[in-house]
Amino acid sequence: MHTIQTRERTGRDGALSLRIPLGQPDTEFEVVVVVQPKSSADTPRLPPGYFDLLGSIDDETFIVHPQPPLPPPVEVE
Repeated sequence: MHTIQTRERTGRDGALSLRIPLGQPDTEFEVVVVVQPKSSADTPRLPPGYFDLLGSIDDETFIVHPQPPLPPPVEVE
């Protein structure tokens, strides 16, 4: 018995297609397929409350310097 482990992605139709070259033409095989979703631990995620930090600088010494005025908007016809 030979074990092949791979990660594949389903197509737009939701189907998973596998092509496994074995190098033995016209040979019958018994095939066992175990499908399990990819672990969410493998997917990088932002910590909870990450976006709550946006715009919340608590440092009194932080200064926003004056910004130059924006150019006038471009008119689209």
